Amino acid sequence: MRPRSFTLRRPRLLFIIALLAPLYAFAQAAGTQGTASQASGPSATAVAQPTAPAPQPAAAGAPGGESGPTAAAAPATQPTATTQPAPSGPAYDIEIVIFRARAALGQPENWTAETASGATVAGGEASSGSGSVGKLLTVLPSSDYRLSSIEARLRTSGTYLPVAHAAWVQTASAWGTHAGFPLASLGINVPGLAGDISLERGVFLHLGMTLNYTMQDPPSGLNAPPGTTFVMNETRRVRFYQRNYYDHPAFGVIALVTPARGPRPPGR
Repeated sequence: MRPRSFTLRRPRLLFIIALLAPLYAFAQAAGTQGTASQASGPSATAVAQPTAPAPQPAAAGAPGGESGPTAAAAPATQPTATTQPAPSGPAYDIEIVIFRARAALGQPENWTAETASGATVAGGEASSGSGSVGKLLTVLPSSDYRLSSIEARLRTSGTYLPVAHAAWVQTASAWGTHAGFPLASLGINVPGLAGDISLERGVFLHLGMTLNYTMQDPPSGLNAPPGTTFVMNETRRVRFYQRNYYDHPAFGVIALVTPARGPRPPGR
């Protein structure tokens, strides 16, 4: 549920815009790889071109030295194909910072009208669509974080308090499956915070949040009693190397999606 007063929301939006302003330099540093990925869509893949066969040596006794088959030519031995397990589709790095507001950032509302929402767990049997479901490949350590400076700025802002920071690698689910990974499987364990995060791929890439945050001390000014559960249920299109802000009067999420960076060195 969102506040209906644009005037009260404007200071918050201006702060978030200022917080995400350094993105341009980050995207420039990413080089043309990120730009090409956006232009061609999230599933752009280079196609290998076949190599022309090398010329064969001339057969003995062939007139004019022209190449030709020999009578005793042995058939070439073909290597035996082996099937290796592989992720279904390209992999993506996802990083999020979840934060709560210290004070009201919107007008008071009737929060008792909100009801907890849930999402289908990725990899489960109850996905609502018929397409493939994404796979969680690995949870990344803090040494791989790219949003650490954003977390620090939130912490010193006096307006927001970071409560969780996580990053992981996964493949995307098919559009319409609504399959997400539980926060606990992503390394997020915050009292009162539960839900799922989903990445779906159709024509474009979409990142969704289905989060329930029960606060014993809600931000003052929201007219919310202790123990109120705030709900965020939002899905939006994302582009590589762009930080995305998921808004709520009580808490929010900043997310970054990039192509997977490949195998890490040992210990990372």
